[in-house]
Amino acid sequence: MVFAVEEINRNNTLLPGVKLGYRILDSCFLYPWALQGAMSLVGGDTHSCNLTAFAGPIESNEQPVVRAGGLPVPMIIGAASSTTSIMMSSTLGPLYVPVISYLASCPCLSDRLKYPNFFRTIPSDVYQAWAMAQLAIRFHWTWIGAVVANNDYGQLAIQVFQKEIFGKGVCLEFIETIKRETIVTDAKRAALTIQASTARVILIFCWYTEVKKLLLELVKRNVGRQHGNVTDRQFLASEAWSTSDDLLQDQTISKVANGVLGVAIRSSTIPGFENYLRSLHPIRRPNDVFLREFWQKEFGCSPLSSYFSSSLIPRSDYLTNVSASSTDNIPPQKISPSLCSGTESLENVENHFTDTSQLRVAYNVYLAVYAAAHALHSLLSCNTHTCTFQKNIKHIEVKTSINVPSYNSPYNSQRFFFVKVPFSVCSESCPPGTRKANRKGEPLCCFDCIPCIEGEISNETGSLNCEGCPSEFWSNVERTACVPRQLDFLSFNETLGITLTTVAASGVVVTTAVFVLFFCNRQTPMVRANNSELSFLLLLSLKLCFLCSLVFIGRPSVWSCRFQQAAFGISFALCVSCLLVKTLVVLAVFRSARPGAETLMKWFGPVQQRGSVFLFTCIQVIICATWLSISPPVPRRDLGFQGSKVRLECAMGSLVGFSLVLGYIGLLACTCLLLAFLARNLPDNFNEAKLITFSMLIFCAVWVAFVPAYISSPGKYVVAVEIFSILASSYGLLLCIFAPKCFIILLRPEKNTKKQLMAR
Repeated sequence: MVFAVEEINRNNTLLPGVKLGYRILDSCFLYPWALQGAMSLVGGDTHSCNLTAFAGPIESNEQPVVRAGGLPVPMIIGAASSTTSIMMSSTLGPLYVPVISYLASCPCLSDRLKYPNFFRTIPSDVYQAWAMAQLAIRFHWTWIGAVVANNDYGQLAIQVFQKEIFGKGVCLEFIETIKRETIVTDAKRAALTIQASTARVILIFCWYTEVKKLLLELVKRNVGRQHGNVTDRQFLASEAWSTSDDLLQDQTISKVANGVLGVAIRSSTIPGFENYLRSLHPIRRPNDVFLREFWQKEFGCSPLSSYFSSSLIPRSDYLTNVSASSTDNIPPQKISPSLCSGTESLENVENHFTDTSQLRVAYNVYLAVYAAAHALHSLLSCNTHTCTFQKNIKHIEVKTSINVPSYNSPYNSQRFFFVKVPFSVCSESCPPGTRKANRKGEPLCCFDCIPCIEGEISNETGSLNCEGCPSEFWSNVERTACVPRQLDFLSFNETLGITLTTVAASGVVVTTAVFVLFFCNRQTPMVRANNSELSFLLLLSLKLCFLCSLVFIGRPSVWSCRFQQAAFGISFALCVSCLLVKTLVVLAVFRSARPGAETLMKWFGPVQQRGSVFLFTCIQVIICATWLSISPPVPRRDLGFQGSKVRLECAMGSLVGFSLVLGYIGLLACTCLLLAFLARNLPDNFNEAKLITFSMLIFCAVWVAFVPAYISSPGKYVVAVEIFSILASSYGLLLCIFAPKCFIILLRPEKNTKKQLMAR
């Protein structure tokens, strides 16, 4: 501050004809002292100075007073804390005393109506709270603990932080407050909370003195390992301690605070300032209490004022004496028994005082003095009576000796990177294929991951909901992508299709073998007595029945859907027609043996038998042709079945048509069963009516059971049920009718005689 005042006084263009003076007081971080000092500066002795300032080595308040037209113009530069600034601004507001703070960052102080006389050269905490919130969001730190100062600085900053993270998936596990008056108990409580916390990122909005106490408490617990290790925490630091060498270079504290990331006050170089500091000497500033105290600590000697010759002291017509508010308030120092020689110099001293590489707070003070000077310049240049210091300072653009505007970016823009980004979450992000499910009574950042149900997916990490797949798609096993649904139909390549194909092919082979056996033995009584022509036609129809079942296997197409039902209906109509005519012939043969029934056989000759079979079969052909021409079966994709497969099936088109086909076959079968049942007790030794009766019973039982099984079967099993019914009824007819005859032909040839067949 003194450097800036002297630099401005040497400037002939900024304040021509006006010289600035200053007065510095130390508040010692005590609110009453700060307020008392400010009031003393405003209403105290001002006769000996043109400009007065109030400041301190720890928390400085500086008050320039400018004599304009012979009257002093007081102004406070300070204080460092927001709470002190609020008190000072509220107290000095009615007196129209401007207050320019270099470190008070409370957002509340931006209220121009409430604090019209307050100005500052440090940005509001809104900016650093926003920056820290963006860090948490950027690095996906969704589970954070917070320790804040129990004052305006901490409380308002955490409020801004919470506002910024709201709705962004970041939660605070805890908020601990620390008060300077109860720092010991508060630090212990906060340390215990951090130790027990699952959050790995801890946000700290406190002054460095409170932070140091807190970190030392963590060191104690880390060494004792009472409840676990505390070295794996990532600290988010506010500007109040993020650049504190006293903390970050402490070897003891570094054991628990080896991960610190925070925002910092903008730093800048001040040309000539380092040379100015190194040229300081009590010879040239004999009344500078602060310099005298520093000199004693640095060199271990006492620079008593009586030691220096007054002739060596350069006088200035504008520089006032520097004094404490009362020298009695200065704590007693241990004075070295030896006096300084006068040759001591700061030229080769390297310490925090002479280090000007990172000027942060000091630069803000520098800007504050220049802001006051520019406002005074504008005020003195104003020609109207309405000009006030407050009005002029609101709109100035501060230009310093290094020509850097004071409204630049509030914090340094520096690139940084982590070797490994720390991880701090309450619940790990839900992987693709799952969705978040909030836990009852817990923050939104604590959740469970629920797998998506079938047909829904989530292809991003941390999805809130699962999305349904389009109608012809289904979720994969991982529930991360929609894939085309698998087509579901009875294929020749699957086990069920292979089994049914094998059974059908076996039926064709067995039927062919029986046909060959009957053809080779067509002259034997067994074959001739059972109407060989109808037997061969029946075997042919059974072969067609076995073959038509193969049409139902494979991917449905327009022609396969139409052909399979027609082939099924006509083949079985032909088969049952042959059995019906055979039964009628048996009845007619025995009826013709009665007197007066000789003409009955004329209606059941070979031609009439073939004609009857043809007629009965043609009726089914007409039914099938009508059905296929009006509303034929067509292939259809059934998407209604909630599964991963799309069912390919042949839609019947007309349920009436399908019912007529089945109904007609059932009518022929029932008629045949009734007639065969009536002829079962005829006196022949080998009565084929008994075999037809058993075959028709099996046939009817299979197709009666078919109806409910067909209706209740899902997907491709509908087709499998129909194929099974076709094969079962075909095997039933083949075995019941032809197995006994083949047994006699092959194994009992002695019974294959006319005498044996005609015996009663």
